[in-house]
Amino acid sequence: MLMLFLTVAVLHIVALVTPGPDFFFVSQTAVSRSRKEAMMGVLGITGGVMVWSGVALLGLNLILEKMAWLHSIIMVGGGLYLCWMGYQMLRGAFKKEVATEEAPAVELAHGGRSFLKGLLTNLSNPKAIIYFGSVFSLFVGDNVGGAERWGLFVMIALETFAWFTIVASLFALPKMRRGYQRLAKWIDGMAGALFTGFGIHLIISR
Repeated sequence: MLMLFLTVAVLHIVALVTPGPDFFFVSQTAVSRSRKEAMMGVLGITGGVMVWSGVALLGLNLILEKMAWLHSIIMVGGGLYLCWMGYQMLRGAFKKEVATEEAPAVELAHGGRSFLKGLLTNLSNPKAIIYFGSVFSLFVGDNVGGAERWGLFVMIALETFAWFTIVASLFALPKMRRGYQRLAKWIDGMAGALFTGFGIHLIISR
């Protein structure tokens, strides 16, 4: 079982470090708002991963095979949410273009909005759907007991939280934030285009 944990740990960290909606959301929140808000997003993303890993450990691949319509709903719904996120970022980028040259104040989110955005970004993440619905499920067969499944569940949650904490801390550094202030409209525009692209791809590939 040690080999199983090592294999899943390596597999999951590779999946985490590959840039996707989660990465762009955390990094953009950290440079444009604050580390605190980015960490709220990290908690949301970790919560989303816990949902996906929990369902995968219960047999997500079998559910998706038997209920193709559910798979389509998840893909389309996730795609629409990512497109909406992309639209919000693009709209913000165009607003920055006509803003004054004064250094903009850091925009803080209200309450748990960053947590909710992080959660929804992960739940609608095409990488998460594909990864937990197919690749991850291959390593969790009927021979894996309850204790091992709980161990994998905790390990995946901790890995996710640790990685995105590093991302949030790095992009919240003063140097990164100053760079963002100079290139805000381009960074937000690129992030918006990427989110929109992820969403469209998710919808048409269902």
